[in-house]
Amino acid sequence: MTSSTNKEPTTANDDCVIQPDKAALIRRLNRIEGQVRGVTKMITEDRYCVDVLNQVAALQSALDAVAIKLLENHTHGCVQDAIKSGDGGAAIDEMMTVVRKFAR
Repeated sequence: MTSSTNKEPTTANDDCVIQPDKAALIRRLNRIEGQVRGVTKMITEDRYCVDVLNQVAALQSALDAVAIKLLENHTHGCVQDAIKSGDGGAAIDEMMTVVRKFAR
């Protein structure tokens, strides 16, 4: 687990990372889930297209913020640990593959 002073993710095993701000991330995702339901309702109620599109843009922005936070945690935790252990090249390559997905 992560101590209250350490804000970097810790690796529990090769595939599991304990997020330092898990509660905040979950709150954000729950809010996003509510926004998605709101957009569904707007479409069901035949709301004005531009209003729906504005909500979709807000959703995209909210998801991007979650992704940036996860990427930041990954960089400060997993990538930093890999660099210290001598496997930094592979970790950086993996991180850049993920970054490219968001740069489209």
